[in-house]
Amino acid sequence: MRIQLILFTGLLFWAAIACTPKPEASPQAKMEKLPYFDLAGYIEQEITKVDGAKVSKISRVQNQEETSDVVYSVQDWKEELDIFFQADINKPSLVQSYDTQVKNSYLTHTLLPREKGKVKKITVRYDNDKPTGITVKLVEENMFYTSTTIGEVYFNVESLTLDHYSVESTQKIWFLKPNNMKIMGAVK
Repeated sequence: MRIQLILFTGLLFWAAIACTPKPEASPQAKMEKLPYFDLAGYIEQEITKVDGAKVSKISRVQNQEETSDVVYSVQDWKEELDIFFQADINKPSLVQSYDTQVKNSYLTHTLLPREKGKVKKITVRYDNDKPTGITVKLVEENMFYTSTTIGEVYFNVESLTLDHYSVESTQKIWFLKPNNMKIMGAVK
């Protein structure tokens, strides 16, 4: 009986250790070297340079346009450019999910055909080793719903600060007409 109790206790101890997640398997694990362009980090850095900047903004929903001038804080920029934070692919679970190509002055990360993910493509354009334009494409789809979002940001070549941006989203629900929205802004 005593041997069975010792074996049972040992088995419970082993099960508890085996079921504990390893730190490197955790999604929050910090990667020492990022495998892809640090999109979220770069946008975060750039929006601090245009904190308080005046922006001429055009919003279009289903061909109805509205123009306004707004002043954005860093938090406002985070909300306005949220698509670029959503498109961050530097996660341990995505390390081998993208094909990376460098051609001329473009760096492109494309989701591999066998992989699943909503970030389909990220393209970074460089001039003199500095990013001057970034485009992201996100697609979500299932049997009843399709959503495609394309975000673009461009940086002034001379000042290397955010110059203008656009975010366009089209959603299609089964049996309904597509819904299209586009937001464009230029920093003054």
